[in-house]
Amino acid sequence: MKKRGFEVCKGYEEKDIKMPIRKTKKSAGYDFESAEDIVIPSVWKSVFENIKKIFKGESETESFKPTLIKTGIKSYMKEDEVLILANRSSNPAKKGLILANSIGVIDSDYYGNEDNDGHIMFAFYNIFPFDVTIKKHDVIGQAYFQNFLIADNDEELNGNETRKGGFGSTDN
Repeated sequence: MKKRGFEVCKGYEEKDIKMPIRKTKKSAGYDFESAEDIVIPSVWKSVFENIKKIFKGESETESFKPTLIKTGIKSYMKEDEVLILANRSSNPAKKGLILANSIGVIDSDYYGNEDNDGHIMFAFYNIFPFDVTIKKHDVIGQAYFQNFLIADNDEELNGNETRKGGFGSTDN
């Protein structure tokens, strides 16, 4: 019986996707690689574009959206587990990359969802003043499995809904 692990997402079977691995015997996290080459734009470009619009009297400004880096990986786990996505410690200093959501939370019911098959993606902002290119197979982040606890009054808190989609699908 499978407990927890990783699989290649639908549509990525022939794209040379590598499974996340722990690099050392005592590593807590599994290293994830990018599934493709991608450019992460500097947030400063958006800042300066917005400043120009404000000075021109334009009322609409651009929003700051993180860049999603695809991994081509999905994860299965027990119902009382979660996969926590974390940044690499070297990313901010070496590549100017910070996770947009500080940590990512992959719930057990995200696996195989109808929106995106449970595709794990890392959401990054680039704080460097220039664009940063990530190449396919660059290690972009890490993830670790963890158990979680449920509150006594969980049934009253609507904790029994079924996931219907991917990113942001549990918003009301």
